[in-house]
Amino acid sequence: MSDSPERKKLSVRARTPDATAGRGDARRAGPRARRVAQAGLEEEKRARMRDATRADAAGDTPAGGSTRGGRDNAPSLRPPKAERRSSARPAAEGGFRPRNSPPRGPAAGGPAAAPAARPAGPETFRVFAPCPQGLEGALAAELQQLGFADVHEGRAGAHFSADWQGVMQANLHSRIAARILVEVGRGPVATEDDLLELARATPWERWFGAEQTLRVDTSAVRSPMKSLQYCNLRAKDGICDRLRDLEGERPSIDTVRPDARVHVFLSADTATLYLDTSGESLFKRGWRLDKGEAPLRENLAAGLLALSGWPADAPLLDPFCGSGTILIEAALAALKVPPGVSRPFAFERLRHHPERRWRDLKDDARSRILDELPMPLAGADLDPQAIDAARENARRAGLTDDAIYFETADARDTCPLDERAGWIVTNPPYGERLGAGDAELWPEWSRTLKREFGGWQLHVITNDFDLPRKLRLDPKRRIPMYNGALECRLFGFELVSGGFRR
Repeated sequence: MSDSPERKKLSVRARTPDATAGRGDARRAGPRARRVAQAGLEEEKRARMRDATRADAAGDTPAGGSTRGGRDNAPSLRPPKAERRSSARPAAEGGFRPRNSPPRGPAAGGPAAAPAARPAGPETFRVFAPCPQGLEGALAAELQQLGFADVHEGRAGAHFSADWQGVMQANLHSRIAARILVEVGRGPVATEDDLLELARATPWERWFGAEQTLRVDTSAVRSPMKSLQYCNLRAKDGICDRLRDLEGERPSIDTVRPDARVHVFLSADTATLYLDTSGESLFKRGWRLDKGEAPLRENLAAGLLALSGWPADAPLLDPFCGSGTILIEAALAALKVPPGVSRPFAFERLRHHPERRWRDLKDDARSRILDELPMPLAGADLDPQAIDAARENARRAGLTDDAIYFETADARDTCPLDERAGWIVTNPPYGERLGAGDAELWPEWSRTLKREFGGWQLHVITNDFDLPRKLRLDPKRRIPMYNGALECRLFGFELVSGGFRR
């Protein structure tokens, strides 16, 4: 197939004039075409193995063999009698980094098929978990606590290594990550056509096929590409062309509820292709339907709790609780309820999904859930509808009615429910949510904090960078972060009975 942009748009492969033209060479689709293509690929593999054997005996490189990193000169790790095997790079080499020029099969003229079966031993993948900006450190610490290797912070996320079971566990247990993205391809790109060839060289057939629906998303940082929309189209064409060449047809595109979702990330000179194993964002736990006036996403609430240092056995108060997201996330974390235990994931719709192993992972996680909270949790809000929504959300999350004490009340009238010192973690109103008549809210709330909460830790996320001055408090910590697209700060204070003035 020609690599020119015009020919890439054709849905029917152009005929090649040769001795078989008299028999008619229209492109076939369906099982027979796949069998013909696979037979040709299998024959190519046997020929390469014979060449490699003769070369090893002679002590030379096989004739016509590639010298790119020596990958084509390596002996095959798969027996030639196995079905659906090819000369593609063995997965045991550690990931799916494709060549700059995709391999071509002699029968179909397209890419060589990757092995359909999994390697005998555990395969390790490079994984990226995005998160809200400002929570990278908290996410990295969470991933280390979950036992993952090679964890390090990245831009708006964290990188780590895991086998496929670890990928499923990260989806099940991470409270801060937004998605779990498995790297399946990476290579240098200078033009949109380079991106198309990289997508064509990546073994997508290992994960999904033409019978499944597909969505592709593209993002970039400092990329010279002029149009992300065109880059997205070229990546999608590369994926679909490969599957058409191998399986006889292209997958359908579904931007709403696809079976498979691919993320393309472009940097200054490199493209990285990720397989999204999560599907819907991980902050969608499945329990919040009533969102309130200015809701926090669940993973942001979990990140605030982690950054605040709140221990699961200490009292917790949110005096501006809204629909209760911070407190419900705290309760579920204290009870060891996995955040993903009640929701579906994209990896369940991929090929070769280990259903039994996934079921065992969830059963083991459920067996570790605690029966009772070790500390009191309380929330207050002036809006009775917000309190009703918070109670309903708690019930949907599986909490009993007495797990969290919700009350319609003013933050200036709150007091501790326990003699022990605890934590206040809250998202108070600011901007348009704060009415013109609330100018005295902050000094009056500050007096309540001074009188009632000596020895407590106060952590406030706000877009009002002048809030510490209004509260007449000296912050011990100022952590930049984003609530959606809104730049915020998480201010941390140590409350001490007595004077708060500077």
